[in-house]
Amino acid sequence: MSCKNRNPISWVPSVYFAMGLPFVVLNMVSVLMFKGMGVSDAQIALWTSLIMMPWTLKFLWSPFLEIFKTKKFFVVLTQLLTGVGFGLVALALQLPSFFAVCIGLLAVIAFSGATHDIAADGVYMSELDKQEQAKYIGWQGAFYNIAKIVASGGLVWLAGWLLTKFGEGSSGAEAQHEATVKAWMTVMLILGGVMLLLGFYHARILPSGGAASKQEQVSASETLKRLLEVIGDFFKKKHIWYYIAFIIIYRLAEGFVMKIVPLFLKAERAVGGLGLNEQEIGLYYGTYGAAAFVIGSLLAGYYISHRGLKKTLFSLCCIFNLPFVAYTLLAMYQPESGLLIGGAIVLEYFGYGFGFVGLTLFMMQQVAPGKHQMAHYAFASGIMNLGVMLPGSISGFVSDWLGYESFFVFTLFATIPAFLITYFVPFTYPDEKSK
Repeated sequence: MSCKNRNPISWVPSVYFAMGLPFVVLNMVSVLMFKGMGVSDAQIALWTSLIMMPWTLKFLWSPFLEIFKTKKFFVVLTQLLTGVGFGLVALALQLPSFFAVCIGLLAVIAFSGATHDIAADGVYMSELDKQEQAKYIGWQGAFYNIAKIVASGGLVWLAGWLLTKFGEGSSGAEAQHEATVKAWMTVMLILGGVMLLLGFYHARILPSGGAASKQEQVSASETLKRLLEVIGDFFKKKHIWYYIAFIIIYRLAEGFVMKIVPLFLKAERAVGGLGLNEQEIGLYYGTYGAAAFVIGSLLAGYYISHRGLKKTLFSLCCIFNLPFVAYTLLAMYQPESGLLIGGAIVLEYFGYGFGFVGLTLFMMQQVAPGKHQMAHYAFASGIMNLGVMLPGSISGFVSDWLGYESFFVFTLFATIPAFLITYFVPFTYPDEKSK
């Protein structure tokens, strides 16, 4: 069976798992890794935010991926490069200046991961028609966020467990640091191995996503002209300024919550947190959160496929944003029961899984279509990431100022603009649903 004729189930889940893994490791897991190794909060927040910039700026080089080779080529290449990068991070953790070297390597991984996203989305949109995109959007969203659960849940739990094992029978700060280095080295090596295996798998199984539109080299002026044309065409789209506002505001509350939740779960109860350790945090994310998110994503895909995106988008927005009330309740009552904490995480992750696919599909079917579909989708997703990154960058200051309980109440008010802008969002292209 040729790659072109393979069932999308054979490659959609694995491609989007490979897409999610580097993003989550750089955005969340690396924060816990550097914290455990004694790096200051200010340095961690600054540099782990800066290295996420390629996901916002990826539209600048997305047109070049339509000129050279195939989309499959870039998917496989970046997966292999990311795998090697994580392996080098593992080795760099032993160096005296490990933080600077690791940040440099993670920046390379970020550029590789952002490029992978462009090409992977290009394969998805080129190989599947609109109804197939709606049908498999749940699988896409589920496995992208399964990567989030595996990284922030499973790998964080594993790091905590390894830290305990490597630290058995020893005491003192130096021994503790050595155990931490060994634990995170193991985790980074596992990540590198997984990405390499995914690259080899997709080299055999992934469809090409279409041949490059132009194989020969182009001059710098022609390349610049093409880039400006792509950007100009994006801003000429119908309703584009409304769409940009919608993309940013839809995830505004999530942007505030994302960086604070792990800190809230780990913070001592005396300062308003829940006092959980890494193993407990990993367990809740990797079990309750994983199951809830997968179920939510898959149900949303079929829900949209049968009713159409236009009829379902507002309900998807509600289900996406309302569960943030779960963390408000956790901050208010600080329960010790694992069942209650797990139940809150289930509510939040089910809503996140169910609602996120609506935004993804909207960008594919209402923002991206046209002459430069892949580049414009990359542009839209970059704007989406910027919309999450900006509130995330100030969320720590807001949380310190308000305290955890008032911060999560504030987050609930931040969902109101999302409800309003989603309710009135216009559709440029006809909606499609199953007959």
